[in-house]
Amino acid sequence: MPRPKDPDGPRAAMIDSAISLIRRRGVAAVSFTDVLQASGAPRGSVYHHFPGGRAQLITEATEAASRRVTTGVTRALGAAQSSAALRALADMLARGLDENDYALGCPIAAAALGNEPGAVTAAGSAFDSLRELIAAKLVEDGARPERARSIALLVISALEGALIVARTERGPAALDTVVEELSEICRIAVEEK
Repeated sequence: MPRPKDPDGPRAAMIDSAISLIRRRGVAAVSFTDVLQASGAPRGSVYHHFPGGRAQLITEATEAASRRVTTGVTRALGAAQSSAALRALADMLARGLDENDYALGCPIAAAALGNEPGAVTAAGSAFDSLRELIAAKLVEDGARPERARSIALLVISALEGALIVARTERGPAALDTVVEELSEICRIAVEEK
């Protein structure tokens, strides 16, 4: 079913549609035909807006998704302590799963596992940015910087894994369990300084 016309134009509509399709199907199963159908964009606009073809579209969609995820993570990290921030982050992920009937995954992870080198690179940059945000929150709470970076990598990895498990279980229990364990690790790291 075609989407309503995007007020920002066909380019933005195609990027939004590509993000949604990547979340639902993964990178390999997203074609220009699917993006055009989902976005309602005119066929002639594809190479006008994405002269680099499908690879450019997938990479730009990954970059746009990364900005959106980073904004959500930044908002969640505004909580008082790391454990509250982790809870807010897990709640955000669980809400996204529930609102989409557990059919959508993380667009950054999907791009990282995909077959477009530019999108893989963009996903890597996104994970690096998220790692820095989480590490900064831990340092702000009192953890040593090197320990904070290590834990931040664990947080990202564990939450991505929990997101996959929650999707397969069609419930947030995996996210809840991971947040409990990560909160304890964060608490210990902050107290050991």
